[in-house]
Amino acid sequence: MQYRIRNNNNDTPPANPGTGESWERNTLRDVLLEAYKEQRRARFWRNLWRALWVLVFLAIAANSCSSSQSAPGSQLVNISEEHTAVISLTGAIGDEYEDQTAMLRDSLEAAYKNSKVKGIIIRANSPGGSPVVSNTAFNEIRRLKNEYKNRNIPLYVVAEDVCASGCYYIAAAADKIYADPSSMVGSIGVIGGGFDLTGLMDKLGVKRRLKTAGSNKGMGDPFSPETPEQTRIWEQMLADIHQEFIKAVKLGRGNRLKEKENPDIFSGRIYTGNEAKAAGLIDGYGSIYSVSRDVIKAPKLIDYTPEDSLSQLFGRHLRAGISAGLEAAGSKIW
Repeated sequence: MQYRIRNNNNDTPPANPGTGESWERNTLRDVLLEAYKEQRRARFWRNLWRALWVLVFLAIAANSCSSSQSAPGSQLVNISEEHTAVISLTGAIGDEYEDQTAMLRDSLEAAYKNSKVKGIIIRANSPGGSPVVSNTAFNEIRRLKNEYKNRNIPLYVVAEDVCASGCYYIAAAADKIYADPSSMVGSIGVIGGGFDLTGLMDKLGVKRRLKTAGSNKGMGDPFSPETPEQTRIWEQMLADIHQEFIKAVKLGRGNRLKEKENPDIFSGRIYTGNEAKAAGLIDGYGSIYSVSRDVIKAPKLIDYTPEDSLSQLFGRHLRAGISAGLEAAGSKIW
């Protein structure tokens, strides 16, 4: 018979040095090693992103400093060959990252100051947009044409796929307008709209609680009924803006417009290039290549369109993606 003698001073059996303690030590070492590696990875990516943002900031700051010291296209002043300056007007007017009015003004000034520029083409491809930005750009173009009239440099607009509404507003300031027979041109009108959801609210049993100081302060609210007075106000506002548009087109196009033969020319309808030529909205057919070659007689094209800092650093397409991401993030925040 065997007896097990119990040690009253220590209830835990003695550990085997070759098994228990070694396993615990190895496990602890592995855990600490993985934690250390994870910290190193996190530190590496954190420092990398910090370095990238510093580079972006420095590039933007450097570009801003250089832009404040020189106008767009000033790096092209020393070109020894005669050429046609091209300025791109694209996207919705007043709805871009860039200020189209400032862009047009600075680009035109740079082109007018270059002695090798024999003509200027605004390459237009826009559905229109803000009447305020359009009117401001129209007036700035006319001012610069008058300021540099001694240079005798023709300024043309070449419409590509579409030059409508606010885009045509701006184009009317040019000496001549060219387009493709299939281009969409015109749309000399003003639009404003919204939704009336009061009927839906009645069906859902929802009541609107809108507090205003002033009977027309809530005008345009889709959850409140529109009064006859508010309808009249909207119509008058649109009519006033429309008249400013018509006045600018008549000022720019003059007697080239065939208004009598086309009584709907200011109705807001859009014309094809063929129809626009018959109505006097454009002067002829052409592209930037044919106009620079056959009209200006300077076929070499130089782009005077400035780019913002992010475009110069990453390229226009990547900048668009970054801007879209920032807008999405902003909409989530707000």
